[in-house]
Amino acid sequence: MTSSLEMPPRRSVPAPQLTWAQRLREVLLSPNAIRTASVAVFFVIWEYYGRRMDPIFMAPPSAIFQAALELIRNGALEKALIQTLWPFAVGMALTVVIGVGLGIVMAQWRTLEYVLDPFVNALYAIPRIALIPLIILWAGLEFAGKVTILVSVAVFPITVNTYSGIRDVRGGMLEIGRAYGATEWQIFWKIILPAAIPFIMAGIRLAVGLAIIGIIVAEFFTAISGLGGMIVEYANVFATAKLFVPIIVIALVGVVLTELVMWLERRMSRWRQLERERF
Repeated sequence: MTSSLEMPPRRSVPAPQLTWAQRLREVLLSPNAIRTASVAVFFVIWEYYGRRMDPIFMAPPSAIFQAALELIRNGALEKALIQTLWPFAVGMALTVVIGVGLGIVMAQWRTLEYVLDPFVNALYAIPRIALIPLIILWAGLEFAGKVTILVSVAVFPITVNTYSGIRDVRGGMLEIGRAYGATEWQIFWKIILPAAIPFIMAGIRLAVGLAIIGIIVAEFFTAISGLGGMIVEYANVFATAKLFVPIIVIALVGVVLTELVMWLERRMSRWRQLERERF
C-alpha cells in the first residue's frame, strides 16, 4: 500500500558563491598572510632604524644581504655551514637514540628508574656550560668534543618527555590489550609506544633548539670553526653586517628543523588528528 502523500525529491542546494571582497578578506586574514605581513613589517622597521644607527652597533637588512652574498661567493658560509651541520647531525641522532632509550628504560623498569633517577635529575640541574671544561679534557677540542657537548645539552628533554609519555598511557588500554591476548612485547609496540609518540616528538622539538645552542656553544669553546667560529671572528673585528649572517642562518636552520619535526609528528600520530576531526 502506497501513501497518497509522496515526499518531493530532494534537491541539492548549491553552496553560496563568495564575492571577490570575501575571498580577498579570507586570503588577507589567513595565518600565512599574517605571518608574512608581520615579518615584512619587522624588516621594514629594522631597515629604517638600522640605516640611522652606527654600523658598529647595528646593520640594516640590506647590508646584511650584501654581506651574505659576499660570504656565499667566497665559499666561507658554505664551509662554515658544513662544519656545523655534520657534528650537529651526528649529535642530534645520538641525542634521540639515547634520550628515547633512557626514557623507555626508566618508564618500563621501576628498579632501573630508582637507580637512574638521581643521576638524571642531578645532571639536568647542572648548567651544562659548567661541564664544558671537563668535556674538553675528556673528549678533546674537535668533533668528539662538539658532539659530546651537544648531547649533554639536548638529551634531557627527550628523556623526560619519553618517560612521561609512557607513564601517561591509560591502564584501561593496557587491560584491553591483555584481554585480547596480546603479549607484553605487542602491548609495548602497538599500544604504549604509539600513545607516547606525541610526548616523544614534543621532547625532540625542544631538543632541536637546545641542540643548536649546544653546537654553537661548543664551537665557541672548542676549535673555533663553523657558524659559531664565524660569530666569534666577526665579533672580534666589529664586522656587524657579517656577524648577522651566521646568526640568521642559525635561526633559519632552527625553523626548518622544527617544522620538519612537526611534520614527522603529524605523520606518525595520525590517530590524534582523526580524533580532533571527530570532535
